[in-house]
Amino acid sequence: MTLDTPPAIRDADLLAELEEARGKFTFEFVARRLADRQAERDRLAATPPSKRRRIETAAQLAAKPPALADLRHLHSVVAVVGLPYERLPTGQQHFARQQGSMALDVTAGYLRDTHGKALLQPIPFGPKARLIMMHLCSEAIQQKSATIEIADTFTGFVRDMGYSDSGGKRGPLTAFKEQLNALAACSMRLSVWNGESVRTRNITPIEQMDLWLANDPDQRSLWPSTVTFGPAMYESLKRHALPLNAHVVRAFSASARKLDLYFWLGWRIHNIDAPLKLSWAALYDQFGGANTDPRDFKRHFKHDLKEIKEVLERLPATLSESGLTIEPADPGVLALPVKSK
Repeated sequence: MTLDTPPAIRDADLLAELEEARGKFTFEFVARRLADRQAERDRLAATPPSKRRRIETAAQLAAKPPALADLRHLHSVVAVVGLPYERLPTGQQHFARQQGSMALDVTAGYLRDTHGKALLQPIPFGPKARLIMMHLCSEAIQQKSATIEIADTFTGFVRDMGYSDSGGKRGPLTAFKEQLNALAACSMRLSVWNGESVRTRNITPIEQMDLWLANDPDQRSLWPSTVTFGPAMYESLKRHALPLNAHVVRAFSASARKLDLYFWLGWRIHNIDAPLKLSWAALYDQFGGANTDPRDFKRHFKHDLKEIKEVLERLPATLSESGLTIEPADPGVLALPVKSK
């Protein structure tokens, strides 16, 4: 029996392929193949967005090798000692995070509006603060400058990360602006010790930011045109820029904890030449966050690592009763382009 247009095929591009095959002896085969593709698209459309992004990203990475255009960067300090996962209580102006013999202290700061009024900013937190740091670091590396023109790239970056660029009081773009302002206002102190001495460095992530106030009353928030890294931050970034894959970041762009795990795994794999074993206690110190029950933390960590390995299928990280083992590997397991010799 000759097939007409199967009712299951609805998407315009699939219908166009079907019309090209009409009248040919392969029409029935093409129609069935297109119906299967439509069914797969429908299945993905009914899948929760976070899982759909993982499935699509894994398929994309399997279909073609990573390219230089997919490359993004982040300062390694952010990968080792991360920012808070959630908004801190009102009035809390200090945050500390320790990993091994290293600690990061973050203090909230003020920005003044166009009338000179001092506005206390929150301590940067959540996935958006991490994504902004990645964007700024990537632009500094790409533009080869401590001063970054971002007025024309910021909304596109927000869309690339899977967010709507709508404004208003509750719009994603407004939330990104809040985190950018928080990063511009805060100060950071990095400390490293060895039992005999301690070295402390003050870090100003953003030394200067030119701001203007949006005319739209629904978007009355400070909006940047340029951002300038401090000299120490920029020089350190050039030496300690951690490479990332933009598609992998997008797959986990809604979760600060999963972004931290992806960043941290990338940093660890870059810096080992033999298998590394980490106890559950060490993992809890690194990623525990608001989880106070270690058993609850284990469950969350196993779930997060499983989802990351759905995207990075060759990731050499395995869990056991004693903790996590990471194996040395080439950049390909992190979906990074291999450097040419």
